[in-house]
Amino acid sequence: MKLVANSFKITSSVKSFDKGEMTSMIPAAIDPVALSLGPLQIHWYGIIMGTSAILGLFLATREAKRQQIDPDLLLDMMIWVLPSAIVGARLYYVLFEWEYYMIHPEDIIAVWKGGLAIHGGLIGAFIAGYLFVRKHNLSFLKMGDIVAPGIILGQAIGRWGNFINQEAHGGEVSRAFLENMHLPDWLIEQMNIHGTYYHPTFLYESVWNLVGFLLLIGLRKVNLKRGEIFFTYLIWYSLGRFFIEGLRTDSLAFEGAEWLEQILQALWLPMDALFEPGLLTGGNIRVAQLISLVGILLGLILIIWRRIDKTAKEKVDETKETQNA
Repeated sequence: MKLVANSFKITSSVKSFDKGEMTSMIPAAIDPVALSLGPLQIHWYGIIMGTSAILGLFLATREAKRQQIDPDLLLDMMIWVLPSAIVGARLYYVLFEWEYYMIHPEDIIAVWKGGLAIHGGLIGAFIAGYLFVRKHNLSFLKMGDIVAPGIILGQAIGRWGNFINQEAHGGEVSRAFLENMHLPDWLIEQMNIHGTYYHPTFLYESVWNLVGFLLLIGLRKVNLKRGEIFFTYLIWYSLGRFFIEGLRTDSLAFEGAEWLEQILQALWLPMDALFEPGLLTGGNIRVAQLISLVGILLGLILIIWRRIDKTAKEKVDETKETQNA
């Protein structure tokens, strides 16, 4: 396979190999099972996702202490949020892949194989988090500001679970394309799936989220309105996800209105000038792109509204306040 530049647009073409030669050239992928204890298998995907959740909680509890909030409240909230996020992420994915799971219902609970949609997880987590803070008479926006950096860092780490499972990748590219990105060989070879190299979109999103984490940490030093770090998280994550999603070949999709398809395509034009979009099946609307667009608009509207609202509380140096926003 090679990359062909034509009017600054990158396209792909496939080079034919003898089947036996190709089989011998394909390196072994990383074993998704980290440890086997008899019939019990511990998957890297679960380890990575668990690590991301623990690190996110650690960062949130540190900030809660600084804000003079009992860190045990974060631990209690985690008991609500984490199961809700997993259930939401799985239900969301199963819903949009129902044709498969209707035939294979036994795979509905097989989360170790992948298939956790982050937007479903966020919806589940936000609902559970909102119910928790209302129950404990806390400010949802203040708690959102506290946990947002940990969430996006957890997402940056969690994408490496997709790397291990060789999923959430983009369309075909050449090995030379990946080498020109100065990636290590072990990463390049993991993107070799059945003899074909693919866009490491998991890596693009992981790096984007890591930069977003640094941005949110930096914003803690700025005199923002309460909730604006959380809203910035919504905008930043959604912006990156919108453009990266267009490269993927496994997008959840549905058949939507033609005008909506045209809007999404027009907004993706900056990427289309450089790369071919990933193959889209199951419909003409990528669900993640639509949800991301809503997230961007919602974040911007809420920031503007908070700036206009003269009663909106300041975020910085409000450690003695416990009133609701």
